[in-house]
Amino acid sequence: MNTPRHLVALAVACPLVIPATALAQTEAPDLPAAVAPGQQGVTAYRPDFFAQARPTTALDMIERLPGFVLDGGDNVRGFEGAAGNVLINGRRPASKSDSLQEILRRIPASQVERIDLIRGGAPGIDMQGKAVMANLIRAETSAVQGLIALADRQVYDGRNLLGLRVEGSGRMGDLAWEAGLVGGQGPDDGAGQGPRVRVDGQGLPLILSDVDSQGQATNGALTGAVERPILGGQLRVNGRLFVDHFEYDERNLQRGGGPLQISHEEFDLTETELGASLTRPLGPRTSLELIGLRQTAEQVIDSTFNDSVEQAHFALESDTVETIGRGVLRWRQTETLSWELGAEAALNTLDGRTRFARNGVPIALPAANVQVEERRAEVFLKTAWRATPRLTVDGALRYEASDITAEGDLALEKSLAFAKPRISLAWAQDPRTQLRFSLERSVGQLDFDDFVASSALNTGVLTAGNPDLNPAQEWVAEAAIERRFWTSGTLVVTVRRAEVTDVIDRAPVRLIDGGIYDAPANIGSGVREELALNLNLPLERLGVKGAQLRGEATWRWSEVEDPTTGESREISGLRPLEWEAHYTHDLPAWKSVWGVDVFGGWRETYYRYDEISTRKLKTFVVPFVEWKPQPTWVIRFEIPNVTERGVRRTRTVYAGPRDVAPIAYVEDRDIQFGRMYRLRISKTLGA
Repeated sequence: MNTPRHLVALAVACPLVIPATALAQTEAPDLPAAVAPGQQGVTAYRPDFFAQARPTTALDMIERLPGFVLDGGDNVRGFEGAAGNVLINGRRPASKSDSLQEILRRIPASQVERIDLIRGGAPGIDMQGKAVMANLIRAETSAVQGLIALADRQVYDGRNLLGLRVEGSGRMGDLAWEAGLVGGQGPDDGAGQGPRVRVDGQGLPLILSDVDSQGQATNGALTGAVERPILGGQLRVNGRLFVDHFEYDERNLQRGGGPLQISHEEFDLTETELGASLTRPLGPRTSLELIGLRQTAEQVIDSTFNDSVEQAHFALESDTVETIGRGVLRWRQTETLSWELGAEAALNTLDGRTRFARNGVPIALPAANVQVEERRAEVFLKTAWRATPRLTVDGALRYEASDITAEGDLALEKSLAFAKPRISLAWAQDPRTQLRFSLERSVGQLDFDDFVASSALNTGVLTAGNPDLNPAQEWVAEAAIERRFWTSGTLVVTVRRAEVTDVIDRAPVRLIDGGIYDAPANIGSGVREELALNLNLPLERLGVKGAQLRGEATWRWSEVEDPTTGESREISGLRPLEWEAHYTHDLPAWKSVWGVDVFGGWRETYYRYDEISTRKLKTFVVPFVEWKPQPTWVIRFEIPNVTERGVRRTRTVYAGPRDVAPIAYVEDRDIQFGRMYRLRISKTLGA
């Protein structure tokens, strides 16, 4: 996206994280052929583990796994690098745009035979570079099952936003099918009301005004999949259509009768995806998997800004297409050693067109109109080895090569090639303690949005495009210790250090006519360090039966040389601290659960050649209660943003490059977004 305002919620039934209840774990006695029975680091969670919480979907169960945090994967091109940390019957879903959360939400809890939690690796399981992986084993059933859910969200400003979810699954002979429709409206909780203050370099007021802004999205997704035996294997075909319309309006009235500033933005997105996977055994220990995937995205952005002296208009149209072919040959050499050999090829295209005018006069932007084509190929060899009953070794060597060409305002051709090794070790110190270590060279992917110019007219920021970027490369070392205690308690401490080359940040672009624009750029080498804590604490031993506290926090430190000043600073956009906590209390006698979800505030800062901008999101608190009067009915009531938290944006703008120019002004916006009330009613069919 070219603007963060498109991060709005879909106002439909989206269960929040609910921690696991305090029930006993059992080591897996009959894991699938891909995992050796009884091995260290693999725990099987069966339906009775989740019974007290009466889950409706597989997502409800996944979110209650002790010591597990759902990772939906990265939004990058290609299939290999976009993996999440959940497998279904040992396989990744052949989809990228359909999130893991949505896929798991469509699987009824009654169809889950068990969930195997794999820590550190296991022969026959591709860990996708993750330290912990969940493998959901789905039971076969011929029954037709479905769900219908209605949601209503009352927003503090009087809006009434609705959501609908309808989905079903079943089997006709050898053919299994799934279908889903989800749609609704969601508010932009970064908009709202609040003061805007602008002062000059000496602190004297320049602008005192009141901001009244509102954003809202209306979107819907249609998904479907079929699966059947074919050619001695199993074929699965899936498709998805997603349509989104977003509008943002802002009125800015200066105090004392100053000019009224008005900005308006519209964003339309249409995405399609068609994927297919074929898995076929080639022998008792060998199998072949083939995957094909094609995605398209069309987006249109139209922004206007008006006041008494200036009218500005920015428009962007872009079309992206991604086509992927992938093949993986898997060989289980022994019960403790497995191999994977594979290759992936992808063709990616972007056609981006932008226009900008001030007071009706067109103004040229760098890289305003660009056509980009990327041809990329990757080969890989992976192995998982249970060296001893306590030690697991997981290794991979990947090599990727790509050719990128750009035409339009900037013409270029470049070829890139990178080797990406990875080694990870998992040591079971005892049945409750595991130590993990990994070393990996990772290569990021170029964001096509960085290739084309963008804008945020309500703040007056224009950003040039830059197709001549190299992906950031990192050597990442990670160490973790996991300790399980009581019945379902877990504590995981992880430390990471990344040495980064070709950091992608911001730098000035100078035009022939003397103009300067901010643009994405490679600015040199940098360092990123992280400390992460994950806690799952059952409270039964503390006297609160059926209660659970679950939380996670990540602290980050980073350093890079600023391309404008030459001084060290943090990497733009990295949040120094992110945290969340969830308290749930199961009340089986009342057929209900209540709790509070807390999503901690965070800060992110961006360093442009003539500006330092900081955005702070305050803590978001959601108390909720969920009642299941019957196994097939769920009624949930919650109060999102009960503390009425808001967003604060501070911009320090210089009269020119920050190393030589004085401060022109400092602007602060403290926008408040109020409380909401949300009611969701769902009915499971055929359970």
